[in-house]
Amino acid sequence: MVKHIIVGTAGHIDHGKSALVEALTGTHPDRLEEEKRRGITIDLGFAFLDFADVRLGFVDVPGHERFVRNMLAGAGGIDVVLLVVAADESIKPQTREHFDICRLLGIKRGIVAVTKMDLVAPDVLGLVKLEVEEFVRGSFLEGAPILGVSAKTGAGIEELKRELIEGAATVLGRDASRHVRLPIDRAFAMKGFGTVVTGTLISGTLRTGDEVELFPTGRRLRVRGLHSGGHAESKAEAGQRTAVNLADIEAGEIERGMVLATPGIFQSTKRIDARMTLLPSARALKNQTRVHFHHGTAETVASVSLQGQGALVAGQTALAQLRLDDEILALPGDRFILRQFSPLVTIGGGVVLDALASRHKKADARAARLLDAWEGGKRDEILAALALEDVRGLELARIIARTGWLEGEARATIQELAKAKRIRVVSEHPLMVVSAEGFDRLLRDIEQELGEFHKQNPLVQGIAKERLRGRVAAKVRPEVFRTALDELAAQQKIVIAGDLVQRAGREIALSAEESRAKEQIAQEFERAGLTAPAVNEVLGKLPVDTRRAQKLLQILIREKTLVKVNEELVFHQSAVERLRALLASYKKKNGERLPIAAFKELTQVTRKYAIPLLEYLDRERLTRRVGNERVIL
Repeated sequence: MVKHIIVGTAGHIDHGKSALVEALTGTHPDRLEEEKRRGITIDLGFAFLDFADVRLGFVDVPGHERFVRNMLAGAGGIDVVLLVVAADESIKPQTREHFDICRLLGIKRGIVAVTKMDLVAPDVLGLVKLEVEEFVRGSFLEGAPILGVSAKTGAGIEELKRELIEGAATVLGRDASRHVRLPIDRAFAMKGFGTVVTGTLISGTLRTGDEVELFPTGRRLRVRGLHSGGHAESKAEAGQRTAVNLADIEAGEIERGMVLATPGIFQSTKRIDARMTLLPSARALKNQTRVHFHHGTAETVASVSLQGQGALVAGQTALAQLRLDDEILALPGDRFILRQFSPLVTIGGGVVLDALASRHKKADARAARLLDAWEGGKRDEILAALALEDVRGLELARIIARTGWLEGEARATIQELAKAKRIRVVSEHPLMVVSAEGFDRLLRDIEQELGEFHKQNPLVQGIAKERLRGRVAAKVRPEVFRTALDELAAQQKIVIAGDLVQRAGREIALSAEESRAKEQIAQEFERAGLTAPAVNEVLGKLPVDTRRAQKLLQILIREKTLVKVNEELVFHQSAVERLRALLASYKKKNGERLPIAAFKELTQVTRKYAIPLLEYLDRERLTRRVGNERVIL
């Protein structure tokens, strides 16, 4: 299996980066006519060098100050930095800025090449090496090889190749098993192929025929073909410089900064929480300052909201929330660079903690706990904090989108936390969890609300489920609320009867006055038979107020003493039973056909009662309408 390592050049303009890459690989990375004419690299250039089971992909970045934004687009995927310092000029401004960027991006390995050694005397070369050694002291390049080379004469080139190979052997390969992410640094149309994009595949594996999602647009595309190092490939793995031929899209619809990713997994963002560091050379950064934000190949403007402080002093680190002007695709652990809004100089950078951050309130304990968990990096603590923050209920898909974990990793973490009783699984399909703390609080809220409801409504059996949810659980997902009701019912603390919820062991206690009124209602309807009186007429005669009278009526209907046919008509159960008997007798004597006129004669009621009663009988499946008649079932 071939190990893919990305080597990125860094250094000042005209210090020989492109010439050095050509001397190492035989390929000149400058591809634009203007670059070749002016002798400087304006945009990213690429070349490859193969050694046995290792392929080095070189990203040659521009050194001119005006092209630092292009340098940043290529720096995100670098595994090993090749810091280039010209022997005849030593360390210059862009040397420092590029080196700062490499440190902020967390690059851990590198080599220093002192180029153009043929232009200086040996003692000058030695002096420059000492200056470089001092320059990198205390950084990831302390102790790294510092080699004199000449692209013109070839001196030192073979030694540099050996050092690159040895350095590559110590680099951990990127994970090809994870979700695909390929930040796009170029998009163009190629005759006979169509749209092609290039970038460094920072994670996952791409295959011809795969479907990918283009971020931030969310558009689904098909991979028509793959190329790497000038050769067609059936697949590309993490760490590879890759050209992707895409179907069903024009090159003009794609721009640098977009990302190809596994479809249906991630979400774009315009707000991230991060740990941010300001360079020692930068000016103090005030709260809400707008800066240029570089992440992967993307560039946008961000407003920096410092957490708990009004300004960040040079050389300091702080938690911050960055609100972006444009959507990007980011994941926890990603690095970013900040440049001053004007003039354009690199001032700092940091690491993404929460890529789908919510807006923080002051003294938000849950947000602080989540940030601590992100920084700690332990999956169980991260998921526990995510569940605590998201009181609605956290779906598996949301967990993966926020963390970038594989599904197996997420499920294993859920199982671990559920076993420890730190989260509660409230649904299997889709898999959804809630924090144990939040779930227990919901149980208490439901019990308390039921107590208040019964106190205020002593004549009402219970509260409707959706009304109860609106009072105590409007923000949670239905699955969480249903599981909470089931839990309380299993604990015999509540009783669920159809759509109504009530506290267990509760009985409606009527006063003597209410008992007499209830009996009076029943008697009125029983005496009326099938010519029932108007409801308001009956209730108006009672010795209780209208509100209590309505509730007494509802009790009789729930007890099935009364039968509600429609909003205006209520009948006593005895009258309905007599009607059933009349129908059975009619069917026995006259057959199953029942015209409306025959029904009116049978029941001795007017059309006012006949039609609602027949519709009730249809609903109860005692009759079936056929034209203008009924069939007795």
